[in-house]
Amino acid sequence: MSRIGKLPIEIPAGVTITVKGSAVTVKGPKGELHRVLNSQIGVTIEGTVCTVTRPSDEPVHKSLHGLSRTLVANMVEGVTKGFVKQLEISGVGYKAEVKPYGLLMSLGYSHTIEVKAPKGISLTAPQPTNVFVSGADKEIVGQVAAEIRSLRKPEPYKGKGVKYAGEVIRRKAGKAGGK
Repeated sequence: MSRIGKLPIEIPAGVTITVKGSAVTVKGPKGELHRVLNSQIGVTIEGTVCTVTRPSDEPVHKSLHGLSRTLVANMVEGVTKGFVKQLEISGVGYKAEVKPYGLLMSLGYSHTIEVKAPKGISLTAPQPTNVFVSGADKEIVGQVAAEIRSLRKPEPYKGKGVKYAGEVIRRKAGKAGGK
């Protein structure tokens, strides 16, 4: 049995899960998420507990079992707490500014970069060097954060660029200089 897949998912108060065939919809205070799981994986709801089952012990079903359980658990957590990714901007003149459509970023290029927030995602910058990407869908939050980071990846010599909070940049030594 899958160690992750066999764990039950607690359904908090205010969250409803509906299952139609292989489609799972989770509604909560932070929004509504919808996902279609593999048709061979079963999702059952009994009171305040949701369980994910698999038809056999084949390797394909074992891998789908844990994956499906984690996807449903992330949907439940997303509509209750939400997910947040924090990005740090370092470099002289590098900054982010909040606009109605998303962010306006200055990252050392000759032009500014507009980052538009997708539906369900909020981009905030409490300080010009910190950016918070938040939303209910963990997958989209991570994707938007990765796209912002890819606009100017941190370089190894001075560490300038956009990085995740807590990310360690491996630094390189510069040229030794002639003597």
